[in-house]
Amino acid sequence: MTSTTSRYADFESLREQAIALRREGLSLRQIRDRRGIHNNDILNRLVKGEPPPDWTKRPNAKDDLRARARELRAQGMTYDQIQVELGCSKSSISLWVRDLPKPERKRTREEASAIARRGWEVTLRRREEERCRTKQMAAGEIGAVTDRELFLLGVALYWAEGTKSKPHRRQERITFVNSDPNMIKLFLDWLRLIGVEDERLRFYVHIHETADVGAAERFWAELVGMGAASFNKTSLKKHNPKTNRKNTDAEYRGCLVIQVRQSAELYRRVEGWWYGIVGAAPASPSGNRT
Repeated sequence: MTSTTSRYADFESLREQAIALRREGLSLRQIRDRRGIHNNDILNRLVKGEPPPDWTKRPNAKDDLRARARELRAQGMTYDQIQVELGCSKSSISLWVRDLPKPERKRTREEASAIARRGWEVTLRRREEERCRTKQMAAGEIGAVTDRELFLLGVALYWAEGTKSKPHRRQERITFVNSDPNMIKLFLDWLRLIGVEDERLRFYVHIHETADVGAAERFWAELVGMGAASFNKTSLKKHNPKTNRKNTDAEYRGCLVIQVRQSAELYRRVEGWWYGIVGAAPASPSGNRT
């Protein structure tokens, strides 16, 4: 009995010290180090009921939005109206104001639906702005590209998107097909970097027969800056009425095929370059390579 009473007295004494330190503004870690208490369960019991100092509280970027949402809810606004006002999601609004009374319904279902659509448009616009900011920041991180970097990029690009020779069909030649204008421009820059003359290039457009074929041909010719003599006959994909095509807008221009004449030797070098990259990659230092 005496031992139990002594331990209880020791705990109460330690608790008084811990609470005094807590009220001085110390964090749990500081109290632990100051008093030598390394058992987290005991440490939490010692300061139970004492609020943490403000400086230890993690700031929340949405605190202001939350306070404003509660204020608007108290004024009788619906979730949709608050979403239009603040541009945040209804799930967040619901979480912030769920303890507040619901406002009386004062609108028809049609009016409520119109407000909901406006709120969703605000959310979509905010998300699109966030996407654009992220992409712009990422683009700014690249900086200038050296010739060596372009060389490595081009090898990887070709091995990902270009045609490859197969054991069952030996076809060693450089052929690149893509619908992305930026991919096409990057690939042409790479070809010129490694010494391929424009005279060795041949192009043709591969496109659905129901598209605006003439507009697509003009677009690709202008993009690559080559005359009609460099273009072979356009390849048309026949229309299948059973399929539901998605690429039917004005931006659809099919794919551009780029072929390099007399390129068997170059193809073998590209394959060798690619496997050289593969073999060198594990030898690179681990961690951050920037």
